[in-house]
Amino acid sequence: MNIADLVGRALGQDVHVNIRAFDGSEVHRDGAVATITITRPEALRRLIHAPGELGMARAFVTGELDIEGDLFATITAIAEHRPSLEVSVVIDAARQVGLKGLRPLEPPPEEARLHGRRHSRRRDASAISYHYDVSNEFYRLLLGPSMTYSCALWESPAVGLEAAQAAKHELVCQKLGLQPGMRLLDVGCGWGGMVLHAAAEHGVEAVGVTISQRQADLAKKRAAELGLGDRVEIRLLDYRDVNDGPYDAISSIGMFEHVGLSQLHAYFGRLQSLLRPEGRLLNHAIGRPATPRDRLPVPLPPSPRSRRTFVQRFVFPDGELHEVGAVVSAMQQHDLEVRHLETLREHYALTLRAWARNLEDGWKDAVAMVGEGRARVWRLSMAAFAVGFEAGRIQVHQVLAVKAPEGRSGLPLRPAY
Repeated sequence: MNIADLVGRALGQDVHVNIRAFDGSEVHRDGAVATITITRPEALRRLIHAPGELGMARAFVTGELDIEGDLFATITAIAEHRPSLEVSVVIDAARQVGLKGLRPLEPPPEEARLHGRRHSRRRDASAISYHYDVSNEFYRLLLGPSMTYSCALWESPAVGLEAAQAAKHELVCQKLGLQPGMRLLDVGCGWGGMVLHAAAEHGVEAVGVTISQRQADLAKKRAAELGLGDRVEIRLLDYRDVNDGPYDAISSIGMFEHVGLSQLHAYFGRLQSLLRPEGRLLNHAIGRPATPRDRLPVPLPPSPRSRRTFVQRFVFPDGELHEVGAVVSAMQQHDLEVRHLETLREHYALTLRAWARNLEDGWKDAVAMVGEGRARVWRLSMAAFAVGFEAGRIQVHQVLAVKAPEGRSGLPLRPAY
């Protein structure tokens, strides 16, 4: 059996892509949206030792497998049909590579390998550094001038990424009811987008915390360049170590995914303790639909199998997505009264497609900045996440809560946002 036929069997007949292999073999299918190219025998070895998503991801990152054509449509086609690698396909692949080829390959250098107790301060710092301390120049290319790494708010696709990100920050400010002189804490402040907007547009005294050194350095520089150094303070600090409350408002935008199920109550307990009475918390985070595991009396941690995914190994090591009902319950268990919930799922798909266009437009520069393997990680992840949001397999929510002792919320009868 030739290589193209073997890969075709692995994908299944319903995945409409062409296949081309290094041995000269090809498979052509009606209505193909793209061509998957197996450029080297090592791709088969990856699939033998890590059948499925992780093996394919490793082969893609190393360039042993490539996709020519519409990457979004290819991922959609594969995800819709959920091909599973049959034992017979693995056996035939092993015959193709021979005895010498059965030795495991080293994972690509871009693959994360964390050590220590999961969600300890040290391991969390390593996970954040792996993802964010890559290159500020690369993130500027990917995210655009605002350097805002979270879901934007799109009035329509025509408004453009920068306007959509400014609209998102303004929506958060409106939900938090920010007024001049208020103290704002932004947890996981990234490169400073939220604190800079809140200080410039609403006159608050803003504190941003991050455990990424490169983020902290650039956020401080941006604040100084905008003349906001007297109103914006950036700290290289774990949120668990913030101890100078009370704050009038707290925002957490795109950081919650790193917290972990085991830390859910510690997280909301800490933030609640830092709020003044009638203070508001806005938690903006990627989430997931409910599963049968969520019906159990005690929620289970992620399964070991979930740690062998492309996202866990190459994008967000130790990241965990929470079901929004569990998030609301955890907030209310810590005396944070939930007042508003908004889903922005379609908005994140638009945001990811905008980032993907930035990456493709600046591909040569991106490769020069971070290397081809890392750039390929981002090419694959942007497309995969966009498809996931469009299909409803991933969600994103803003949950607004207030610290309301004895029922005093301080909120208007009807919100203005």
